[in-house]
Amino acid sequence: MLLPIGDENHDRKSFPFVNYLLIIANILVFIFLQGFGYNIHVTYAYAIIPAEILTGKDIVTDSQLIIDPALGGSFEMPGLQPTGIPVFLTLITAMFMHGGIGHLAGNMLYLWICGDNVEDRMGHFRYLLFYLLCGILSGLSHVFSTLFFGQDLLMPCLGASGAISAVLAGYVVLFPHKRITVWILFFIISVPAILAIGLWFIFQVSNGLGALGGQQAGGVAYAAHIGGFIAGLLLVGRFKGKRRYRKSRVRSGR
Repeated sequence: MLLPIGDENHDRKSFPFVNYLLIIANILVFIFLQGFGYNIHVTYAYAIIPAEILTGKDIVTDSQLIIDPALGGSFEMPGLQPTGIPVFLTLITAMFMHGGIGHLAGNMLYLWICGDNVEDRMGHFRYLLFYLLCGILSGLSHVFSTLFFGQDLLMPCLGASGAISAVLAGYVVLFPHKRITVWILFFIISVPAILAIGLWFIFQVSNGLGALGGQQAGGVAYAAHIGGFIAGLLLVGRFKGKRRYRKSRVRSGR
């Protein structure tokens, strides 16, 4: 297990208020709108449903009675709920919802560590556009991969993982030699960003390949992660700001 816990910030020159606002927004949505993940009706109403994106139509399904073979009990699983906005906007709303506390915590950890430096280099407004655009593209990656590989088009997809994958891609392009502190087994070490994030991407690809032709492995939409990362690699050059250097005036003495 390789878990990032920090990075170098000595060269950051601006306060990353957009990144912090994104983190706060994700947390508030999870607590107050999703009810810590227990409000399934809100989650199923505003998550990405591939069939809705492909048809442009809101889809509502009936609840199902699920039987737990291990415990012998049963419970009612709500169906897809009416979406109070155009279905294409769920490509954005899904970015701010999560399936559980672990899902939220993992995503916010990566965003907190890497997002501030990317925002510092891009600038606040460009960073926000980059985040949202890549998040949309990652959602579309999930939709079309679901269609292509014959997976369940009614399975909801949500989470900031795709947009954060793009942030990680931007980080590794802009700061390949910056050191990231990671916790691995019983040790805390510092490794180059290109190694830490490169290993993360390899993990996404290997797990994504294992899910091809079947359901998402463990309920994780790896195509969204991979699509977001590739979108970040392709777009970071268009969003990064130019470094400004102050010209020092040298006064000649006589």
